[in-house]
Amino acid sequence: MSTRPVVFVTRCVPPNGMDMLKSECEVRTWPNDAVIPRDQLLQGVKGADGLLCHPSEKIDQEVLDAAGPQLKVIGTMSVGLEHLDLALCKSRNIHVGYTPDVLTDATAEMTVGLLLATSRRIKEGFAATVNGGWGTWNCGLYLAGKELSESTVGIVGLGRIGLAVAKRLQPFGVQKFLYSGNSEKSWASDIGAEFVPFDKLLQNSDFVVACCSMNPQNKGLFNKDAFSKMKNSAIFVNTSRGVLVNQEDLLQALSTNQILAAGLDVTTPEPLPRDNPLFTLNNCVITPHLGSATTKARAAMADLVCRNILAGLKGQPLPKPVPL
Repeated sequence: MSTRPVVFVTRCVPPNGMDMLKSECEVRTWPNDAVIPRDQLLQGVKGADGLLCHPSEKIDQEVLDAAGPQLKVIGTMSVGLEHLDLALCKSRNIHVGYTPDVLTDATAEMTVGLLLATSRRIKEGFAATVNGGWGTWNCGLYLAGKELSESTVGIVGLGRIGLAVAKRLQPFGVQKFLYSGNSEKSWASDIGAEFVPFDKLLQNSDFVVACCSMNPQNKGLFNKDAFSKMKNSAIFVNTSRGVLVNQEDLLQALSTNQILAAGLDVTTPEPLPRDNPLFTLNNCVITPHLGSATTKARAAMADLVCRNILAGLKGQPLPKPVPL
């Protein structure tokens, strides 16, 4: 009978991570590259010493009870922690690790991609090439969009990702960067950004980019009131957390031309149901949470999440622990 620790993996991760775990553990894996059904999660975690999970799985009392008292460590392949009951993990002395830092560049690139897709109306342009609209221009402003050149970009949350986004936008000729958040950041001088109140950022920005982390204070931060303060020509991009946005208010703002367009890589819930009315809007580009979806970033995340788990199983400090 094997004495190696048991790790349950809720979805296959890149081979470098799986190989690392298999070299020292008995690994049980939900084999599909899809969200694990709840009943399979509760079954699979039974008797596990370690759990490798993803943001799509809610790790609550039911899951921890199903796992049993021997569960020592949870590694989440994410920066976001909303799916974890951290207080309960702490009370049960379960160590939790996550994967910050390694997805900064990939998420920043995705943010810029969504910003360009919305400002240059790429969704509408692609549709025109497919449905026969190409060549039917009736004026010189057909599918004309916005330029970043000489614009003001407002970044809500100038952390690692927010700064990386701004640095990538500088070569486009952005005239001014504004940022808001809990406090001024010393690194804002790297991009010449001005710290302003949230309302001032909304009122003065041509592009509003959400890069803030989730906490109880900013849940639903982008709501009817916020959208009403933005320019009618403003574009909103969110690659941070879906719960930052009141999606019904966003739908209203886009449908009534309160704002020009939006690009979303995160939604509530995920996946967003296919009948959600946001999908029907030409001025809303939605992608399926691709922020970290590069081979380099995902391999780095797999490496880090598995090192967290192995350290926890051995009683060693986790490389990237979640403060509990």
